[in-house]
Amino acid sequence: MTTAIPPVVKPSSQAIVDLDREYVLQNYGRYPLALVRGKGCCVYDPEGRRYLDFIAGIGVNAFGHAHPRILKVIREQAGLMIHCSNLYYNQYQGPLAKRLAEISGLQRTFFANTGTEAMEGVLKMARAHGHSIHPDKYEIISLENSFHGRTLGALSITGQPKYRSDFEPLLPGVKFVPANDIPALEAAFSERTAGMVVEMIQGEGGVLPLTPEFAAKARELADRYNALLIADEIQCGVGRPGTWFAYQRSHPVILPDVVTAAKPLGAGIPLGVIIANEKSAAAIQPGQHGTTFGGGPLACRVALEALDIMEELLPSIERVGGYFHVTLNELARKHSFVKEVRGFGLMLGVELTLPGKQIVLDAMAEGLLINCTHDTVLRFLPPYIVTEKEVDQVVKVLGKLFAKVK
Repeated sequence: MTTAIPPVVKPSSQAIVDLDREYVLQNYGRYPLALVRGKGCCVYDPEGRRYLDFIAGIGVNAFGHAHPRILKVIREQAGLMIHCSNLYYNQYQGPLAKRLAEISGLQRTFFANTGTEAMEGVLKMARAHGHSIHPDKYEIISLENSFHGRTLGALSITGQPKYRSDFEPLLPGVKFVPANDIPALEAAFSERTAGMVVEMIQGEGGVLPLTPEFAAKARELADRYNALLIADEIQCGVGRPGTWFAYQRSHPVILPDVVTAAKPLGAGIPLGVIIANEKSAAAIQPGQHGTTFGGGPLACRVALEALDIMEELLPSIERVGGYFHVTLNELARKHSFVKEVRGFGLMLGVELTLPGKQIVLDAMAEGLLINCTHDTVLRFLPPYIVTEKEVDQVVKVLGKLFAKVK
């Protein structure tokens, strides 16, 4: 006698939301939407409604959803080994570190799980570098409106008081300067400076690029004071600006001492990295830093495949991103409340003279997922596989919504 297997009951959107609200820590201001699957540039809710995904897991789902090459690698490696810890070598860390060195211009990689973990490691690296020179060389310079993570160290260098105020006092010795303010930058540097952290394109700060002149001055001052120049490329790098990293858009390239990266690198599998030159890497001695999960065989193998796919997509990121920028500017000229269109590649922002939250909600009702950062900047981080066709759909929805703004 066989026992019938009961059918799998798929929960409704409301059931998912209700269970979350009852048992999950309510630390997120979530949008009223549950998602259960994705394909390409689209995601679907439990009721089968389709949404064009132009936020892509806040920049993580760089190849859209269910990319066949990524799925193939995940299936194969999951059947071999997912985790083995850093007590032992695995066959993918070395090749991935070599690839990251080739595309970054730096030399050595530390594997973490997330961007904020990478930032914590970088702060230790900068402090250790400074201490090797003088006990008082521990100060870190960061930028106003920056965002580097929510752990205590990363939060300490995040230049937005709304994120820091409830958790102070944080790390001492952090100075904040306005982005692109060269006199303020010169005044902040001293012999006590151990490092400076920059986002070449500020993400949470409103998709604000640094000027080449400011970046060049940061490099010059870091050299003058023997401090590490650290580029946080977690959101603005790894292919998103149309180059491997945002600092590579400068001509000549302004090479940092250290780079942090994450988001697209693991194609949805958690993976963060610190990529450092030999001087910076030498600051961390055996036993001074580590991780249990970082650099596992599954994450590293997926990242190798992700970088192969990304290399193929870089020309289209530049092309489609340029097209998107032009069409957003055309739309902006029709509406006086649009202040500016900013960004590079497939990291774009539309700054408004009014709050953008309602436009995000209205776009969701129209089947389009975007978000608003810095209160007034509509942010677009679409998958790298996006085409001009999807861009046209997005601009059409925005045009409809903008026409209703009073």
